[in-house]
Amino acid sequence: MKGLILSGGKGTRLYPLTYTRAKQLIPVANKPVLIRVIESIRAAGIVEIGIVIGQTGPEIREAVGDGSRWGVRITYIEQPSPDGLAHAVKIAADFLGDERFVMFLGDNVIEGGISKLIADFANSGWNSQIVLKEVANPSAFGVAKLRDDGKIERLIEKPKDPPSNLALVGIYMFDANILKAVHAIKPSWRNELEITDAIQWLIDQGYTVMPHVHEGWWIDTGKPTDMLEANACVLDELKPHIDPTAVIEDSEVDRRVTVEAGARIINSIVHGPTIIGEHTVIENAYVGPYTSIYHHVQVLNCEIERCIVLEHADIRDLGARLGNSLIGRNASIKRKQRKPSTITMNLADHSSVWLV
Repeated sequence: MKGLILSGGKGTRLYPLTYTRAKQLIPVANKPVLIRVIESIRAAGIVEIGIVIGQTGPEIREAVGDGSRWGVRITYIEQPSPDGLAHAVKIAADFLGDERFVMFLGDNVIEGGISKLIADFANSGWNSQIVLKEVANPSAFGVAKLRDDGKIERLIEKPKDPPSNLALVGIYMFDANILKAVHAIKPSWRNELEITDAIQWLIDQGYTVMPHVHEGWWIDTGKPTDMLEANACVLDELKPHIDPTAVIEDSEVDRRVTVEAGARIINSIVHGPTIIGEHTVIENAYVGPYTSIYHHVQVLNCEIERCIVLEHADIRDLGARLGNSLIGRNASIKRKQRKPSTITMNLADHSSVWLV
């Protein structure tokens, strides 16, 4: 089997962070979401992976390279404009050939990996398998209606009146017949080739499309609140460790905290689950649960919790606890004088904010 990762979106719902960074490269627990997807596919035994890229392609190429770091071989497939998921499959035809493949949206985070799903599909005679998840707001997703025998009867893209609460989560497995489907369908009202229409074509033509209802957590990291929730879920699963080159002095660091190489924690309290990145300095500070601080960050004389802080950020001397926030690369947050307040922000890369 092969893998196909879709990483062509602009990430408009994550503005302002994604003005300067591909959304798939924003880290969750200090690892970019796209890298987590690659590792998940590799763990299932797949080493040939195509990545569909768009406007943020150069940044993704730079971050991922040829894939050898993760034991895979990467082929980049350029999608000039975001014309739909089925269009991404269509333009990947030369890469896919006649092989079965798994298609994974590059901004999805899922509990438990996909190894068993891949094995089930690879050893079956099915033409497709799609992953579903019960959700509270099905009208925001593609939705599946199942038959009494458990097979898929119908798929509807973002229905106003959903026939079920089973959403497509962005993980699909196909054989080569999907290439017939993507050439047979027409663009939707959004002027896109919808993957739901392509899968419905398979169903209508009598091909076998099987559902898998995922029982664990799944998060589409499309919005800031989703990123923070995904970060919390992954931190809960992370096996904590403290790198031997890290320095911890006069500090309280609980057992659920990961401290990476060269980090320094001085006269501070750090409660997990939390991860402190390489060469980051935490001094005279409190870092609360569900916080990920990336590499070369400074957190001085302040309190933060449930945040994602990107590389080279500088946070210091805050008079109130910073919570539920995404802080971009090279961002600076400082306070000139104390004033009682609660601070919540989504701060763009290279920003500088003075709190007065």
